[in-house]
Amino acid sequence: MAKPTVYIETSVISFLTSRPSRDLSILWYQQTTQDWWDNCRKNYSLYISDAVRKEISSGDVLASRLRIEAVEGIDILISTPEVKDLARELLESHTLPAKAAVDALHIALAAYYGMDFLLTWNCKHIANANFRRTFENIITQKGYKYPVITTPVNLDTGEED
Repeated sequence: MAKPTVYIETSVISFLTSRPSRDLSILWYQQTTQDWWDNCRKNYSLYISDAVRKEISSGDVLASRLRIEAVEGIDILISTPEVKDLARELLESHTLPAKAAVDALHIALAAYYGMDFLLTWNCKHIANANFRRTFENIITQKGYKYPVITTPVNLDTGEED
């Protein structure tokens, strides 16, 4: 049986590889991400995209190297013209601001490639429950499967009952 597929968005990789924060809420995101990475990722087929690769490659040289090393060996999905068209439609729904174009691209990539899950910590634009219905309607009307958009805390915590 094939493993469920997970598109890993940039915020997850950033929390995974960043230095431990003194801010307790950020530290919780970091530790939760590390726990998911260590205990749960083996249960899934993981994917990133060329958009994720571009985002994790920018910024501080040492930090970007750590992010790139973390995703080494993970398959990369390509932003095709169809993906870009779907992302544009998500933006044109006026649910997302124009500055969130890359967030629309992440959702479009996960949908276009039929991912079971989109894993993110971006709850402002991607894992926003208020946007779900609009995104799902656009995606399913185009004939694509709407992925479950979730955070690491809600995707197979690895804890036994």
